[in-house]
Amino acid sequence: MKINWGTAIVIAFALFISFIMYFVLKVQTDSKYDNELVVEEYYKHDVHFQDEMTRVQNAHDLKVKPVITNDSKGITIVFPADFTPKDIKGTVALYRPSNKKFDFQVPISFTDSSTLFIPKDKFIGGEWYINMEWQYGGKSYLTKEEIYIK
Repeated sequence: MKINWGTAIVIAFALFISFIMYFVLKVQTDSKYDNELVVEEYYKHDVHFQDEMTRVQNAHDLKVKPVITNDSKGITIVFPADFTPKDIKGTVALYRPSNKKFDFQVPISFTDSSTLFIPKDKFIGGEWYINMEWQYGGKSYLTKEEIYIK
């Protein structure tokens, strides 16, 4: 049987489409290829972008900013000494960009000093995003930081 050009082109297109569909289905069904968003409800989050930028600007305008340090014991967040620790309210959200199963939040609470410590055993090695949302003196603040845990 002899195949003409038209038939050969149709067969080539069918094989190419089958090849592409195989990989699309493989990526969608295999748990190894996890395609999740970094932030749940991304579009709802995007609507409040201007409010977020205002809080980031408030944090940027501070004369003395909170300091986030990463050492072998964990992450330490030190608020300025002129802040009253009991008046600082908020949360620290820690995001693992590669897998949301490791994301967690810590409420901002202090005992004596204005230092918050998060032990290293709560983390796995790799890249982490820290979003610290807090209120003090009637203003809202948002501090974003990116760290790497060894």
